[in-house]
Amino acid sequence: MGAGCLASVAALAKGRGSSDNRKRRIIKTTSFEKLPHLYFFRVFRYYISMLEIDAVAFDLDGTLYPNHRFYLRILPFAVKERRLLRAFGKARDILRATRVGDPLYEQEFYEAQAFLTAHILDSAASHADTAAMRRKIEDRIYRGWEPVFKNIRLFPHVPETLAALKRNGLKLGLLSDFPTERKLRLLGLSGIWDAALCSEEIGRLKPDPKPFMALAEELGTTPARILYVGNSRRYDVAGAAHAGMLTALKVPFLPPRFSKPINRKNFVFCDYRYLFNYVIK
Repeated sequence: MGAGCLASVAALAKGRGSSDNRKRRIIKTTSFEKLPHLYFFRVFRYYISMLEIDAVAFDLDGTLYPNHRFYLRILPFAVKERRLLRAFGKARDILRATRVGDPLYEQEFYEAQAFLTAHILDSAASHADTAAMRRKIEDRIYRGWEPVFKNIRLFPHVPETLAALKRNGLKLGLLSDFPTERKLRLLGLSGIWDAALCSEEIGRLKPDPKPFMALAEELGTTPARILYVGNSRRYDVAGAAHAGMLTALKVPFLPPRFSKPINRKNFVFCDYRYLFNYVIK
């Protein structure tokens, strides 16, 4: 644990009675050990006391587990397939930038992704090349990377945090830019989500608000009553905020003197134990 994180946060939550059981309020819990950075705790307590939510939703890659562990394990593949990965990344950047009215916007996502990847690698690529590229992406990237997750560990306190949120009546959501089902099973996180979506299957990548709105619909609430937790300002925070959600940014380290809300709707944290402070009003 870095010097910028609290030594411990309580798992025991204290509820407050209310005639409106549908309202959820994030409030202070009890039983703290030593708190070396009380300033940070006071700011965090003020921030969470302002929120009323029904659900907490998460990004997956880099948010629930450290990205660097994944990158280290796929390094041999990344070196061997660097041209494919570079083209794949550029194709996704193009798809993120497309807007209504662009022919790519209306095209089926996986078809458009394969078309762009094939043409970045070879400008003379044919329809047959696009079909072959779609199969190649599926086999080498989507399916090829999945076994790696058997050996990847989550960030500390992630399972306990998710269990505490669920126990306190909050719905759990997941929205990732990559397929989630098998990955969650390998990470030991399957079966706990009220909604788990892949933005590709919605047809738009983050930060487009469309997948965030679809997540809110699956969770059965409005975006304004969802806190979305991610590790990217550009994709997670910007996309969720554009859809009208509250946001929390997961960072690897945060000096206590700089630990404060960006505003009432945005919070930055480094330790998942802070999320144990979520309870039902």
